[in-house]
Amino acid sequence: MQSLVFLCARRLVSYCPGARRALDLLPAELYPVLFQAAFLDGRTLALRDLVGTWPFPVLSFQRLLGHRGRHSLLEEKPSKLCVQAIILAVVAHLRRVLEEPCRGTSERRCRLRVLDMTGLQDDDTDRGPEGMSLWSGTVALAKACIEVSKHQSECLKRGSKRRKGPSGASAALQPVGVEVRADLFVNGTSYGVLRDALQTGAAGPLRLKCRDFHAEELSVAGTVSLLESLEPAGVRRVDLRFNNLGLGGLCAVLPHLARFTDLLSLKLPYSNVDVRRLTAGTDAGLRCLATQLGRLPCLKELNLGSSRLSGKLRQLLGDLQAPLESLELAFCYLLPGDLAFLSQSLHAPALRKLDLSGHDFSENLLQPLRHLLEETSASLLHLDLMECRLTDARLEALLPALCRCSRLRCLGLFGNPLSTPGLKTLLRKTLVLPDLRLVVYPYPVDCYIWEPPRPPSASDHFFEDVVDEERFAAVSAELCRMLVSSGRADAVWTASLCRHGALDYFAL
Repeated sequence: MQSLVFLCARRLVSYCPGARRALDLLPAELYPVLFQAAFLDGRTLALRDLVGTWPFPVLSFQRLLGHRGRHSLLEEKPSKLCVQAIILAVVAHLRRVLEEPCRGTSERRCRLRVLDMTGLQDDDTDRGPEGMSLWSGTVALAKACIEVSKHQSECLKRGSKRRKGPSGASAALQPVGVEVRADLFVNGTSYGVLRDALQTGAAGPLRLKCRDFHAEELSVAGTVSLLESLEPAGVRRVDLRFNNLGLGGLCAVLPHLARFTDLLSLKLPYSNVDVRRLTAGTDAGLRCLATQLGRLPCLKELNLGSSRLSGKLRQLLGDLQAPLESLELAFCYLLPGDLAFLSQSLHAPALRKLDLSGHDFSENLLQPLRHLLEETSASLLHLDLMECRLTDARLEALLPALCRCSRLRCLGLFGNPLSTPGLKTLLRKTLVLPDLRLVVYPYPVDCYIWEPPRPPSASDHFFEDVVDEERFAAVSAELCRMLVSSGRADAVWTASLCRHGALDYFAL
């Protein structure tokens, strides 16, 4: 239920022509609720006026929009127009300061020094055309930095032509800048503008400070250039996916991560690493990669998904000095020895998230997996075993170890050939896990339409258009009834990957 203050704020920001004049009469304490109301209702002109006279040093999206009651405006497809209005308001403020540095203080002056835009969601499937993506937000910020830097240069040129005052000092004062903290997403299309913004704006009035850095489809040289241009303090995640770097490229890039002393998460999926294709430099490359990983003392999350690491896990992770809390090894072609190493390593008792999707957990790997789950049982919160050829019998053999993971919150089993009876058994047996709130299960094999009927293989692709929707709806309803009757109506059992994709290590 909305408070009376919030309802009044919504009414006030709806009167755009008089809002700016009203702000001069309102106490600063009302600015946060006015900002929330303007953002919720898409009042871009009101947002412009609020940011232009912001009375606090910090404007944080997370604080203002992340938690309003049980609601999060950041999770509701943040409006592109609203975010752009905020960025443009900061640019306009800095342009005014650059042009009139000695302006009187009779009117309310903007005190903004830090604009924290971290936390914007980037779910392309659910955002819609009006939402602001991480990529477009990055481009907008980069262009804003470049624009303000150019305007500063023009003002300095004009100022240099003026004569100095009697004291010999320039009449123009150095303007106070604004630091923008953001999560940045860059690809080949936006590489140039972000590079220019980071390099030209480093000492400018509008400065970009990155928290999470995501880069796709960049060359080794381009990746290194951007990493070198980032201010190292505050970078907590580097995500380099789909860059096709190869083992040699990773060895060239990773030394540049040592300067990020706060780095907690490193994601390197789809890097085109395959240790099965032995070449003259493979062993040296693996040693180099292991050494560089060992130079990241704060590292807690590592994603090496889709790298063929058969038999090399000990070599790669052996130099890490502190235990990982999140390890993603999907489709890595691991061998029993790799899982055995992991079970005996310093990481197993600390793992909170583990992704072993895409492995064939037949008899060869099933027992090592059971042992690994036993070793991680005290800490594990999130487990992904998607597309692992888990049949009813194999899953049932795994259940004793799985049910020992007493803190488990999320279980991903999508893409496994399980039947409806197998799912019911899974539900009944996992009722002993009090924190299990999300299970992403596969479409049961008995809900598929095949002529003649046949069991699915791991190479099959499961699409909704071959599912008997009526039969699946009945199964889904029955699982829901079982949850309700067991007192677990708060748990979500779903075949949709949308909920699963929103989970993040930093939210565990």
